Amino acid sequence: MINKTTDLSVNITGINLKNPVIAASGTFGDGKDYSKYFDLSLLGGICTNGLTLNPKPGNSGIRVWETQYGLLNSIGLENNGIESFLENELPFLSSCGTVIIANLCGSFSEEYVKGAVLLNDSKVDMIELNISCPNVKAGGMTFGLEPSTAYDLVTAVRKVCTAKPLIVKLSPNCPSLSSVAIACVKAGADALSLVNTFKAMVIDTVNRKPVFDNTTAGLSGPAIKPIALRMVWELFETLKNEKLQVPLIGIGGISCTNDALEFLMAGALAIQVGSATFANPFTMFEIIDGIWQYMINNKLSQLSDISIRN
Repeated sequence: MINKTTDLSVNITGINLKNPVIAASGTFGDGKDYSKYFDLSLLGGICTNGLTLNPKPGNSGIRVWETQYGLLNSIGLENNGIESFLENELPFLSSCGTVIIANLCGSFSEEYVKGAVLLNDSKVDMIELNISCPNVKAGGMTFGLEPSTAYDLVTAVRKVCTAKPLIVKLSPNCPSLSSVAIACVKAGADALSLVNTFKAMVIDTVNRKPVFDNTTAGLSGPAIKPIALRMVWELFETLKNEKLQVPLIGIGGISCTNDALEFLMAGALAIQVGSATFANPFTMFEIIDGIWQYMINNKLSQLSDISIRN
């Protein structure tokens, strides 16, 4: 149980999370399977699977491949579309007693905008604009590689996203993450989440061909954590120097309390946990308890006391 004198809550652009631990997009489904085993209201938030305006079948062939220190996925944003989500999945998620973040994806700017209109009028709490998925042939990461394309898309979505805070999810695969981040903030992003998966591949040495039909896939898990941590650290400093500070949500290989603490100390206001949940469904709850215990042991009364970047 959390001691009442130890405040784990965090406010992100006006939305209050009871703690900084969020289930990452694409790793938690609609939450129903997990709700059989633990109380979802204990989480700081749940980020939905990637949602597109129209139903999307996803990629063909092998979609998941485990490596020694991580997980490769080529799901391809399979989902039933935003309208189906609003009708069939959101009612349950809204009853879970935690913050719901809709991860919005698209192939074209117009699709993003139309999707944002639907989500803006819904009961989701926040929108995470995904401009960083490496597993689709159109859209996705394409919008997050260059500052100009990122700026144009965020500007277009911001115009119709008037009732919800807008988070932009950044790609580690762009030539200059800081330049893209600055462009997103100038275009109206309320917060930034980073990073999405790293573009990677595996070769089937028996058949002498790439394992994935798309050749490449997205790498997540412990292997990317030190790199993702460095990116959060550097982006915090860059935005501070540019006087464009917005909340940062750290993502990338977080699998234990110490990982989470590192991201919070690097400048992240909250964190998302993804691949680790597959190996241990209780990871997020262990991290929440671990952060609380760390604060107790170090006589810290509020979450912001953990950061060394204030």
